[in-house]
Amino acid sequence: MNPPKTDARRHHDPEVRGFASDNYAGVHPEVLAALALANGGHQVAYGGDDYTDHLQRIVRSHFGATAEAFPVFNGTGANVVALQAVTDRWGAVICAESAHIHVDEGGAPERMGGLKLLTVPTPDGKLTPELIDRQAYGWEDEHRAMPQVVSITQSTELGTLYTPEEIRAICEHAHARGMKVHLDGSRIANAAASLDVPMRAFTNAVGVDILSLGGTKNGALFGEAVVVINHDAVRHMKHIRKMSMQLASKMRFVSVQLEALLAKDLWLRNARHANEMAQRLAEGVRAVHGGEILYPVQANGVFAKLPHEVSERLQRRFRVYFWGEAAGGVRWVCSFDTTEDDGDAFVAALEEEMARA
Repeated sequence: MNPPKTDARRHHDPEVRGFASDNYAGVHPEVLAALALANGGHQVAYGGDDYTDHLQRIVRSHFGATAEAFPVFNGTGANVVALQAVTDRWGAVICAESAHIHVDEGGAPERMGGLKLLTVPTPDGKLTPELIDRQAYGWEDEHRAMPQVVSITQSTELGTLYTPEEIRAICEHAHARGMKVHLDGSRIANAAASLDVPMRAFTNAVGVDILSLGGTKNGALFGEAVVVINHDAVRHMKHIRKMSMQLASKMRFVSVQLEALLAKDLWLRNARHANEMAQRLAEGVRAVHGGEILYPVQANGVFAKLPHEVSERLQRRFRVYFWGEAAGGVRWVCSFDTTEDDGDAFVAALEEEMARA
């Protein structure tokens, strides 16, 4: 059969690159091929398909025999569904002040999830048992939302990493106080690649109860999953996912993307490449007079401080994110398709703009 004709036209220049976010990248060719493979014929809707069933076996190979994946549409949806599943109506979640659930999800955990966020300032985006204790109190005080969950992000919103031992300490500390632990893993692959350990080493092996498993930032078209590890800590996941508008009718097209990433090593190849490009970019920035890297570059993000006028001019040449704009902070993120030439061109542009400043 000849491929169907289409009137669709390309509306962008595929040669234009940016460093604002790994969400700006396209879809990895192997993921596109998997989508095409899953497209033939009919499959049971709402997760009763063969691809979602096979995904469960793959997820268990990464996160242990008790793990169960619940595919969802996006990262915010994954976080809201996961946190709802481990809190009561009067429950609260302790998180870093810089956490995505607090800063970048439009209030969805609180407005849609009906829970309270208790934030803690951190120097590097990472919680510790001592920092958790700034908010871990008042369980019997009816005037205060009850702390029930600690949420951490791996890698963090500042591009830093928790070691497995640090997450184990958090889990033991939280569990001793009757709280559960959620891990926001939108860039979990980048963390595992940088630490050079399997994802289980800092999730089920150290006590994480539930996690949000990212796919979009690592080469998928769309789709993430909530992975339940401790079923005793979670209630009514299926109902919460549906009620939260995160149940895909054609779920096979979410599941097959995660399968394509996780079944072999595509997830790791993509993440390693993005991390390597971030290290190369950071080295180039450090060589530019006046360039200041704010945090250790441990995954695929580079955080820097520049004169504001330099950042504004760079923004006209390469898409970037301002990060703490008043203080001159910017964020650059590398993707699975970032090339050495992309990074070199950006560093050259930065050098030109800094010289003008």
